[in-house]
Amino acid sequence: MTKLFLLSLLSVLLIGCAQTTSTSDPVPEHDTFTLESSAVGETRTICVWVPPGYLDAEARFPVLYMPDGGIKEDFPHIANTVAKLISNQTIPPLLLVGIENTERRRDLTGPSEVVADEKIAPLSDGASKFRSFINDELFAEVDKRYRTTGERGIIGESAAGLFVVETLMLRPEMFDIYIAMDPALYWNDRYLIRSAPEHLARFDGKPRRFWFAGSSASDIHPHTHELAKILESHSPASLEWKHSDQPNEKHKTIFRATKELALTWAINFDEKAGVSDELHLSE
Repeated sequence: MTKLFLLSLLSVLLIGCAQTTSTSDPVPEHDTFTLESSAVGETRTICVWVPPGYLDAEARFPVLYMPDGGIKEDFPHIANTVAKLISNQTIPPLLLVGIENTERRRDLTGPSEVVADEKIAPLSDGASKFRSFINDELFAEVDKRYRTTGERGIIGESAAGLFVVETLMLRPEMFDIYIAMDPALYWNDRYLIRSAPEHLARFDGKPRRFWFAGSSASDIHPHTHELAKILESHSPASLEWKHSDQPNEKHKTIFRATKELALTWAINFDEKAGVSDELHLSE
C-alpha cells in the first residue's frame, strides 16, 4: 500500500461515523420530537434529556447541544455522563439536546478543494445549512418547548469536533461553550487552522469557553497542537480556552477518556466573572 492510500484510509476512519450505543450506555429516560427543517430540507429527530427535578421546578436551564445525538449514537453516553456530574454537583443542571444524524459527513463538513477529502466524504459542504438549522430553527423550538436561559454549549468528536471548531470560528455568537474532541482539522488542507487568526480577530467581547483535545492519531495531534499555538498568540481576551493533549489515547477512546475533564472545565454557565489568563493553557 502506498503512503497516500494509508493516509486516506486513516482519514476515513478518523472522520468516521458516530459512536454507537453499547451495553455500557443504557438509554436514559428522555423526550424525542421531530422537526421539519427548511434549512436542510429534511425531517430531523431530536432527543432531549432534562435534569432530575425539572418537571417539579420553575427554574430555567442552559442547554448543551450535540451532533451525533441519536439514541444509537452518542446521546446515551453523554446524557449519562451529564447526569452523573450533575448528581455529584460537579456541573450545574442543564438540558442536553441531541441531533440524530441523517447524512453525517455532509452535515458536519464545510467545502473542500482537496481531492482526498472527496473520497472521505462524497457528500460534503452541508455544515452551513446544518448550522442554519440549529441557529434558525432548532434553538427556537427548544426554547419554546423547554424552560431555557438562552445560554448554550455544543460538544462533538471527530467530524462533529470539526463542526464545533468551524462554528466557533465562523459563528462564535451561537454558543457560549465549545467542546471538541479530536476535531478533524485536516479537512480542506487545514483551512480552519490557516484562517484561524483572521477569524479570531473578528470576535466580539462576549466571554466564551473553548476546550479541545487531541489523541495520538497522526491526522489529529499535529493539528490540535498547531491550533493551540495559534490561540496562544491570537486568542482574544474574551475567549477562555484549554487544549488537552492526550498522547496515550486513540481516536476511538478519546471521547470517553476526556468527556468528564471537558465538561467539568467548560460548564460554568453561572460564572460571569472575567477571563483568567491562567486558564489559557495547553495540557
